Amino acid sequence: MITTAPASGSGEFRFSDDDFRSLAQLAHAEFGLALAESKKPLVYSRIARRLRARNITDFTSYMALLKSPGEAEERLELISALTTNVTSFFREKHHFDTLRKELVPQFEKQPRVRIWSAGCSSGQEAFSIAMTLTDTLSETSLRNARILATDIDPAMIRKASAARYAREDLTTIPADMQKNGTRSCAEDPASFEIATPVQRMVTFGELNLIEAWPFKGPFDAIFCRNVAIYFDHQTQHRLWSRFTGLLRQGGLLFIGHSERVAGPALESLQSAGVTTYRKTVAPRPDPAR
Repeated sequence: MITTAPASGSGEFRFSDDDFRSLAQLAHAEFGLALAESKKPLVYSRIARRLRARNITDFTSYMALLKSPGEAEERLELISALTTNVTSFFREKHHFDTLRKELVPQFEKQPRVRIWSAGCSSGQEAFSIAMTLTDTLSETSLRNARILATDIDPAMIRKASAARYAREDLTTIPADMQKNGTRSCAEDPASFEIATPVQRMVTFGELNLIEAWPFKGPFDAIFCRNVAIYFDHQTQHRLWSRFTGLLRQGGLLFIGHSERVAGPALESLQSAGVTTYRKTVAPRPDPAR
């Protein structure tokens, strides 16, 4: 016998278990997100905002809207609502210390330097990488250094590309890097901007990490921090393996403080510090690619 699951709580909108499962299935298929049943109250509170914004009175209608061919932007609003963009300059400072100590000396001997900030949010991570390089590399090496920064959320990419931040965000940037890596904002004294030479090193773009990637690397380092926590284990394992395939030999993968690499990628990666992994051997070919 098939029955309809009961509605959740006594909130503004009816949100049944079936509604939650339907939403979770779409989020997983489109973005790789893994939404546990325990997240149902949180999902309700965040998605209810989208119903209000679109003047929709029930979740069934919202699901129909999400599945409409012309609602790609709303699907991106969905992932923005379901994930948290918390970041800061030089967050998890030990990663930038490792970049400076272990990779920068090698970069001086290389004809090119390529780093990927995957899941770059509003750009602080990518600009922290760029400031680290501008503070340490010779002028010749800097000319050949580029940073790719991608995120699934177009609103975050627009903010990152603007390269303007609240003045209180300066507090996590080392004083010497503030001098050369930032500038005052004449239009808004409460804000600052990233200096032009630092901006020029970074290219921002939209990218869904579970879809095809329009580049082949190799990268000297990949930063993907606090992104995989939203994925199930299978999606995480595939992501780690794909990153490994794009790293050069000896390249480093930096991940979030609550994340751990697992699965087939460990055949090619070894721990190189706190939430840092070095590629040591070539990965096996991925038959799914």
